[in-house]
Amino acid sequence: MYIESTIAAISTPPGIGGIGVIRISGNKSLQIIDKLFVSPTEKKISEIKSHSVNYGYIVECNSRKTIDEVIILIMKKPNSYTKEDVVEIQCHGGIVSTKLILEEVLKSGAELAEPGEFAKRAFLNGRIDLLQAEAISDIIYSKTNYGLRNAVNQLEGELSKKISSVRNEIISLVSHLQAIVDFPEEDIEELSSEKIEFSLKNIYEKLEYLLDTAESGKILKDGVKTAIIGKPNVGKSSFLNAMVRENRAIVTEIPGTTRDVIEEYVNIKGIPLRMMDTAGIRETDDIVEKIGVEKSREILNSVDFIIFIIDGSIPLSESDYEIINIIKDKKSLVIINKSDLPRKINIVEIVNIFRDKILECSLLKNEGLDKVEEFIYHMFYSGLINSKDETLITNVRQKDALFKAAKNLEESLIAIDSGMPIDMVSIDLTHAIDNLGEMIGLTISEEIVDRIFHDFCLGK
Repeated sequence: MYIESTIAAISTPPGIGGIGVIRISGNKSLQIIDKLFVSPTEKKISEIKSHSVNYGYIVECNSRKTIDEVIILIMKKPNSYTKEDVVEIQCHGGIVSTKLILEEVLKSGAELAEPGEFAKRAFLNGRIDLLQAEAISDIIYSKTNYGLRNAVNQLEGELSKKISSVRNEIISLVSHLQAIVDFPEEDIEELSSEKIEFSLKNIYEKLEYLLDTAESGKILKDGVKTAIIGKPNVGKSSFLNAMVRENRAIVTEIPGTTRDVIEEYVNIKGIPLRMMDTAGIRETDDIVEKIGVEKSREILNSVDFIIFIIDGSIPLSESDYEIINIIKDKKSLVIINKSDLPRKINIVEIVNIFRDKILECSLLKNEGLDKVEEFIYHMFYSGLINSKDETLITNVRQKDALFKAAKNLEESLIAIDSGMPIDMVSIDLTHAIDNLGEMIGLTISEEIVDRIFHDFCLGK
């Protein structure tokens, strides 16, 4: 796909660092850098061989004043990330130098790139497919080693190969069925209903297996959405601070200190938890605190996991019972805090409801947290697929396309069982081909493509 414009952006984060990188891609890249780059050898960049590293200076186009000492990387099309002429300018890391160089590049004929536009061009020009493009974003935002490993596998095309393989199986089957219908006079092998059904069930099982990985993929990518709940002053903020290992939340002896939801990511042995310290649930006349309490109640219906903290040194209160009734059937862990004080809670009552999902600890003395981490690890690790070669579905778009394709196969199987004509079976299979094609980016609308790349970093 030919794209006329040339784009440029700063690819390194804003601020001071070792180097700053300005990336240019498009048919004017070499022409632009020829205007701005001064080499000790006096050679033009356009005359230098591809994939070379070149030392020199970037100057202002009009005044020829030096902006910075730089290294220039040249990657001529089609052997580049975007399959266009690509130039990367490495200057000293700093806000001013990178900004001035980018301004000169834009003055010389480039346009400012949109977020993710370099990756978008790599996709549009056939350098990567849509699954690989999404993997780039997953690598950047990965929160654990497991998440990074899965994203790298996807970038290397492991998931794309599986989807393409299944899609090709369906295409072969549809082609055979259509040939039987369109060319009855030819000597084409007839496929019995049993053979067709066997093939479809085999393909369906492969899609179902991939769909089953979606929950693990969601956990590795987005983390386990976890609410820390309890009545005021039981140790919720202390627990968050202990897990994050810094004073992220304010801790006082005054009930109702936490007024809003505080979020932090915690990595527990490779499993990311998106922990939310919520306002203590109780009846209150304080307007601001009341809003926080309502938010806490709402959050309980949207999280994956609940950590319910109880003060073991006092009897259960109405607020405790309210929370128990809400979470007793949800995935949860009960932490009885203040184990360093005499226990006054009715432990039997708690055990009858939550059974083996109860741990005691003392946040004041930092005791019992290792058992908490072990519990969470085993609860979620047992459901994850950790094979080195495993590929997981990591987002809603992928899961939705797979689900639609699996549904199409189900409908094809129903059509066969109902004795419907072959061409009717082929219609559903053709929809499955389209849905799998949408997943890897062969058949997808421009609006969806724009939405996917809009969430990328600027300069990526």
